[in-house]
Parts: sequence; C-alpha cells; structure tokens
Amino acid sequence: MELEVYKKDGSMSGEKVKLAPEIFEITPNDHAIYQAIRSIQANKRQGTHKVKPRNEVRGGGKKPFRQKKTGRARAGSTRSPVWVGGGSIFGPHPHDYVVKLSAKVRALARKSALSYKAKDSAIMVVEDFSLDAPKTKEIAIVLKALALNGKKTLFLTGKTDRALFKSGRNIAKLNVREADKASTFDILNNQVLLIQKSAVEVLHNSLKN
Repeated sequence: MELEVYKKDGSMSGEKVKLAPEIFEITPNDHAIYQAIRSIQANKRQGTHKVKPRNEVRGGGKKPFRQKKTGRARAGSTRSPVWVGGGSIFGPHPHDYVVKLSAKVRALARKSALSYKAKDSAIMVVEDFSLDAPKTKEIAIVLKALALNGKKTLFLTGKTDRALFKSGRNIAKLNVREADKASTFDILNNQVLLIQKSAVEVLHNSLKN
C-alpha cells in the first residue's frame, strides 16, 4: 500500500511512502486486540481501594454486656460486622491488577489495529516538521489545512519532540505520541492516524518480525 505525503499546508508533496503489508495489511486478530486493551486498561488501575475488617476498627476490646440473662443476642465486641460502626465483611483490599502479555501478542495487536485503520482509509502521512517553541495555533493551522478539524486524531512523530507535544496537548481532539510508543488503545481510540513521514520507518522498525 502506498500513500501520498502531504505538506503542512495541505497540498501534495509529490512523494509517496510505502506501508509494509506485514504491518498494515494483515488479517486483524480481534482476540489479540481484546487482550492488549484489557491489559492496558487494567494496568492503569491503582488497586488502592480498601475497607477495614473488624480487626482494624478501633475499640471493641471490652464485651459490651453480660453473656446471659439480658434477653439479647450474645455479643463479644462492638466492632462486629453486624453492629453499626463495626468492621466490613469481604470488602476490597489493595491488590495488583496488572495483566501481563507477551511482546509477540502486543505487537500482533498493534499490527491488527494499524491494519484496521489502513482498511478504513483512516491514515494520512504528512511531511516531517517541527516548531521552534510550543505554539498551539501552529498545530491548529496544520490540522485545518489537512481537513482534520473536529476529528479525533492521533499524531505520530518520528522522534521525541517536546514542542510538538506541548503544542498539541491543548487541542481537545488531538493526541501526540511517538510512533514506537503508541499503544493499541491509542490507535483504535482515534478516528484518524496522522503520521509523520519519518514515523513510518519507526513503525516498520518497531514492529518488524
């Protein structure tokens, strides 16, 4: 598959880039995508939720009343879960939600996501450009020239570019990522992939067999 390379002003540059078929034209594996997204979302969870069982609630060391001849059910502590102010039963405790996946499955999921975008004609390639300083207005002009205004867009850069990242983070429907760090969720959670020309090679190198 070959795609035209656009200039910042929205015009054609006359160049074309070839997308590797083993990355952008595979038969998508939906189960690998499911596993990858489940892992990504689970790994974001802090797992710090907690309630106090009866042994952690303060007080209750003294038997509240005598065992017999009161007409009430026997009780050994006011911190019993059946008492108001007592401990909780079977409540949540801190634990790790991490779901681990092999590198092969993660790569397959990313290839599948990219193949879906290619199949839907939702990929655009733009020439490499940078900014001298963060300037949101400059990125907004580029998006407008490429007719991407109002579309949820993932902009993949070939290398770390703090000026581009800071310029794009104030635009509501734009996400800027380095090409080799974009996850399966990032790719599928956007309508359009806007890829810098140099980022295409980065994707090829990071996902080649």
